[in-house]
Amino acid sequence: MARTPLTPPHAIFLFLFLLRHSSAQPELQALLKFKASITNSAAALSNWNPPIPPCTGSKANWIGLLCENGAVAALYLQRLGLEGAIDVAALAQLPNLKILSFFGNRFAGPLPNLALLRNVRAVTLSNNKMSGAIPANAFLGMTALVKLDLDDNVFSGKIPASLAGLPTLLELMLQNNMFQGGLPPFQEGKLMNFSVANNDLSGEIPPSLSHLEASAFLGWLVTFFSNLFYFLTIGKYTTGNKDLCGDPLQRCPNFRLSIGTIVMMLLVVAAVLVVLVVVIVILCRRRATPRQNHDEIANAAVLVSHSAADPVSDPERGEHPATATADQPNVRMTFLREDRDVFDMMDLLKASAEILGSGLFGSTYKAALSERQIVVVKRYRHMGNVSRQDFNEHMRRLGRLSHANVVPLVAFYYRRDEKLLVYDYINKTSLAAVLHGNRSRAGRKVLHWPARLGIIKGIARGLLYLHNDLPSLTAAHGHLKSSNVILDSEQTPLLTDYGLVPIVNQEHAEQHMISYKSPEYKHTGRITKKTDVWSLGILILEILTGRFPADFLKPKKDAPDADAATWVESVAKDEPDVFDADMAAESECEAEMMKLLRIGFVCCKAEVEERPDIKEAVQQIEEVKDRQTVSI
Repeated sequence: MARTPLTPPHAIFLFLFLLRHSSAQPELQALLKFKASITNSAAALSNWNPPIPPCTGSKANWIGLLCENGAVAALYLQRLGLEGAIDVAALAQLPNLKILSFFGNRFAGPLPNLALLRNVRAVTLSNNKMSGAIPANAFLGMTALVKLDLDDNVFSGKIPASLAGLPTLLELMLQNNMFQGGLPPFQEGKLMNFSVANNDLSGEIPPSLSHLEASAFLGWLVTFFSNLFYFLTIGKYTTGNKDLCGDPLQRCPNFRLSIGTIVMMLLVVAAVLVVLVVVIVILCRRRATPRQNHDEIANAAVLVSHSAADPVSDPERGEHPATATADQPNVRMTFLREDRDVFDMMDLLKASAEILGSGLFGSTYKAALSERQIVVVKRYRHMGNVSRQDFNEHMRRLGRLSHANVVPLVAFYYRRDEKLLVYDYINKTSLAAVLHGNRSRAGRKVLHWPARLGIIKGIARGLLYLHNDLPSLTAAHGHLKSSNVILDSEQTPLLTDYGLVPIVNQEHAEQHMISYKSPEYKHTGRITKKTDVWSLGILILEILTGRFPADFLKPKKDAPDADAATWVESVAKDEPDVFDADMAAESECEAEMMKLLRIGFVCCKAEVEERPDIKEAVQQIEEVKDRQTVSI
């Protein structure tokens, strides 16, 4: 029988079909080459087979892939028991690959040549059996790397010096290995998540790492059970970096310890270990959430520092769920405002980002999604005691707030161990930086009396709004201080970190939140509706005097005897020569300045009954006149 010739429409269709699938051939071949390097890939990667392509648009057809526009953006091959070599050369042929996560497999041998993956932002190889020394230049050129997780392996030798030169590295987890020698000189303030606990490091901790907690360097006693389990499963234990010194650990000694001192220390450690053995059973029963969940959180953090989020549905607000497959990380974000452009995980993955700062509550990032859409992402770690339902309800309450002196909350993300809040980005600087920054710096902002009065009035109006719209909260702000007030280009003050009291873990709130520094909490163990008024009074005195109340705002362990009343008394003692030197030339306004100063003193009264309520305080502040009114 004669073959029927193809009609032009058939020919066009066949041409487009072949063209579409030929464009995916390089990635398909690269993935098959990588699969061939895995010795037991047949079962774990059973659906990695042509003719089905790895990706169809943003849908992953093969297990463990995250796709974007028909290209592979991430590999999540976790807890699959994979063995063999990791063919990095094959993975380097995936030009859009951003995340590589092989947590919890059985890869052994030396670290593969990750430097071939120049565009990768996150690498997770923790809980494998890799070993040996890592070359000093192993990470040279990985300028996009944000997160590197190599913990729970058997790596030895020195920590690679090339890690210290990576410009975007924010998270470095090297704990539970056998690294030796000193720590490289990392860049100041760059690393936000960092751990080298349970290695065999020595020498002085570089000043650039002194802001981290001691557990980032030691952790042996704290993680006794996990170390014992590690010894039983891997066949080794770690020594806890016993020869590291310097902040935040003990001061580096100028002499060697005597044998007697060492023996005494060993006896004390042995006694502590005996006590800890008693609680092993309890620790077994209260094991943390499986590491896979933690790994997804960490990857979410990378995508949020270049942040990742999927909208989650909320029928009451007309929100729509993002699609997610079983092979994609469960990272969902709830949007609270209908007047904002909704973005998804891949939008944030592609966004340019920078870290704005890190405080006692977590880290803050700026993510530029486009020229007209820039957001701020705040990452909190001390809200684990609040349920998902309570957290969601409270966030929706905060999401309804709208005021000229309050930074609006746009979206949020919930996981038990980590919370992310997304705010509009405001080209800004903090009030604390303006008041207490380097006064010798050329071009610094100088706040004269009218500007300071306007800032105080704006803060008071925002605080009154929070009290009116959040009447169920004892302290509607709860954490009012100069670093939580930002100034836009017009010097309009905006309040941040408000409404956190109900969702912050109580022990962390008591240690760090401003409301818990108040006289009433010190004497009665309670905060009241007027606690925010006390915080406002402290802030008024700080703005007028330029003095930072550093001592009593520190965590209690750093300043256990510090007292707010002592600071207020020191301010009152210098009256009337108490005002900031930047206002020295404005003596014609001194009467109004003194009026506002005394309002601040009244708001700071130790006895709650002697303070005005928030409405009275705001009314008194509104009656203070600025320079222009006084001069008429």
